[in-house]
Amino acid sequence: MPTPPPHIPFAKPVLAAALVALLGGCAVGPAYERPATPAPAAYREQGPWVPAAPADALERGPWWALFKDPGLDALVAQVEVSNQNVAAAVASYAQARALLAQQRAAMFPTVGLNLGANRSGGGGSTAGTRNSYQLNIGASWEPDVWGRLGQGVAGAQAAAAASAADLASARLSAQGELAAAYVLLRQTDAQRALLAQTLSGYERSRQIAQNRYDAGIAPRTDVLQAETQWANTRADDLTLSRQRAQAEHAIAVLIGRAPAEFSLPVQADWRPAVPAVPLVVPSALLQRRPDIASRERRVAQANAQIGIAQAAYYPSIGLSASVGTSGPRIADLLSPSHLVWALGASLAQNLFNAGATGARVDAARAALDQAAAQYRQTVLAAFQDVENQLVATRVLQEQQVLREQASRAADEAEQLQLNRYQAGQVSFTEVIAAQAAARSARRALVQLQADRQTAAIALIQALGGGWQAPTTPGSP
Repeated sequence: MPTPPPHIPFAKPVLAAALVALLGGCAVGPAYERPATPAPAAYREQGPWVPAAPADALERGPWWALFKDPGLDALVAQVEVSNQNVAAAVASYAQARALLAQQRAAMFPTVGLNLGANRSGGGGSTAGTRNSYQLNIGASWEPDVWGRLGQGVAGAQAAAAASAADLASARLSAQGELAAAYVLLRQTDAQRALLAQTLSGYERSRQIAQNRYDAGIAPRTDVLQAETQWANTRADDLTLSRQRAQAEHAIAVLIGRAPAEFSLPVQADWRPAVPAVPLVVPSALLQRRPDIASRERRVAQANAQIGIAQAAYYPSIGLSASVGTSGPRIADLLSPSHLVWALGASLAQNLFNAGATGARVDAARAALDQAAAQYRQTVLAAFQDVENQLVATRVLQEQQVLREQASRAADEAEQLQLNRYQAGQVSFTEVIAAQAAARSARRALVQLQADRQTAAIALIQALGGGWQAPTTPGSP
């Protein structure tokens, strides 16, 4: 029957003292409070709002579907799986989650197993050769008496949440950039289609001027002016061709493709759909901005660092235990008579470090102030983004009515002047002026339609993606 281990008089007091310290310990570090932010009563353009409270995990839905463009839908779907900035953000989030798991693991004891074998001898003879085998299992644990490890976990949780918000921000940014590049590409398609019609009209005007010159009823300058107008318009078409290629290249990179391997067919009959902005934009949508959520979580992470720094003022306590056997034969490892065990406790306190601990606490507090200031600035910038895009949405909508009116009037004036020129009532210079005005009005209208779509994309991004917001029972 194995012999029971001898009584160790200090083991129980040590464990009791550690337990008392563990239960009675006071966690260090300030309690986290979200920094106060500026709180205007309402948007200048639309409706009231509520104080920012990050809710970036709310489902946004496919906001790009609001533009009712199957081509855009297909492209945005590729951002999630192919965009390299999004892929980098996914990897960063995975890293943050791994670091969180690492911090949580520090809260638990560590257990190790050591198995060794040695063979020794001397004198050139095997007579003095000896074998030695060891088997040892040991455990150590640092009780989180002062809350240092807990603060580390809280900080890692905040960092992981911030990384998740950064991922959402990278995804939303890539989607918005792609949508804006797509709108620019379709805008150039529409403008080139207009230029093709304009060139056809200018070719007809040039032929009329040539016929009148051949008939001796118009000067040579009419022909030269018509040719100049036609050539300049052709040059403008080449400029648009370059702009379209650049937009196409940007789309290729955003979906993770080489520009040389990607192309989009021309869509001359582009009919832009602009999402209708709600009369009162739900202020809760602003809470879903991932950059706000990321900054707020960075504040929480900085707050946890203060507790970690303050924990250095207090002693660190460690508990350890081990059991092992050793002997000249492997069979001896299973013999109770070779069993050796040990229990231990340690306490370590830094008595003097020339104020280094206080300096680290001050640095952590300063980092918290910095993070809070960056959070407030991000919230202010968010209000600015929303206000800017609400103004742009309203003004562009009002401008479109005027641009359509101007384009219709310019088209009519162009045709009237051309008819009067054919009748010999006006000079060709007046025809050119009318044609230039009509061309400018048409291009301005297409540009305005694209600007409205771009402003809608920017407003969606400013609100964190999409129009939909959670509603409470009974709310409209």
